[in-house]
Amino acid sequence: MNNETKVWQGRGSVNIGLVNPKSPTNVGAVMRAAGCYQVEAVYYTGERYERGARFQTDTQDSRRTIPLMRSESLFDDVPNDMTVVCVELVEGAISLPTYDHPEKAFYIFGPEDGNLRQSVVDQADEVVYIPTIGCMNLAATANVLLYDRLSKLTMDDAGDGLIRKSRDCRNHLRVKK
Repeated sequence: MNNETKVWQGRGSVNIGLVNPKSPTNVGAVMRAAGCYQVEAVYYTGERYERGARFQTDTQDSRRTIPLMRSESLFDDVPNDMTVVCVELVEGAISLPTYDHPEKAFYIFGPEDGNLRQSVVDQADEVVYIPTIGCMNLAATANVLLYDRLSKLTMDDAGDGLIRKSRDCRNHLRVKK
């Protein structure tokens, strides 16, 4: 992603790894979140995504600006300076509300219809979970995690300029003062 277009420039960098995502719908929704929260790249393992990739659900067409790449092993694609963070309901994991995100993170998410393997969790630098009753779907989990990361950054209020840039072109709403 071009640094001039980054709203939160200088706030670190983020990559996402998806372990055998269940469907293109899952990946498309994660790509949309990646676009909203300025993720630099998304990697995925497994073959299920490619079988149904023709069903596009990334309504913001984030693939134009964010690489989506197949990986044989996510750990082979982690840049040396990034902290690997697994996001999964794992006993002993850190609760997301208390978690301090690393400046440079490679977040790994398990499949919607399964969980990460113990070997993946064992290789991670950190493991976090989102405290819920029951589990969320992949896209919801990615959105919550990325929003939590953004909300904990110290940043100036981007204000109306960010709102105008981000909203749908048909939305011209204003708060009356």
